Amino acid sequence: MPWIKEANEKVKLVRQRIQTAQSRQKSYADNRRKDIEFAVGNPVFLKITPLKACLMSGKGKKFQPRFVGSYKIIQHVGNVAYKLELPPSLSRIHNVFHVSMLKKYHPDLSHILQPESIEIDKTLTYEEKPVKLLDSKVKELRNKRIPLIKVLWRNHELEEATGKVEEEI
Repeated sequence: MPWIKEANEKVKLVRQRIQTAQSRQKSYADNRRKDIEFAVGNPVFLKITPLKACLMSGKGKKFQPRFVGSYKIIQHVGNVAYKLELPPSLSRIHNVFHVSMLKKYHPDLSHILQPESIEIDKTLTYEEKPVKLLDSKVKELRNKRIPLIKVLWRNHELEEATGKVEEEI
């Protein structure tokens, strides 16, 4: 039964090559990975996700807040989870978070976004709503006119107002 030996040798060769490829890919991933650890009592930022439903356009995404805080770490839970001391306004959110949801706090008061002004839901998201219409103008092209409106969004400064087509709003 020489064909059985030949098949077994080919299976061994395939396994060896798969193992080589896996170890190579693991070494690439390990080079880019950084293990983040926080000590109990350290202040951290908490990651949130802004939602603007159908009004979201590609322009304003980079100016929206991504983190709120700072919150103190109460306890180290498991290998990659931390329990935070959240304010009463966020009491409906579970206070244990994965390390990927946290960011180290560097003491600079200009980075802090107070959560009292943002209503965060259980999925750590908030909805963007227009507050005020600041300006309106009509953009004229060759054969059509497009009415544009400058909108001030809730939880944003005046400089972060965006222009929208009147029909979208």
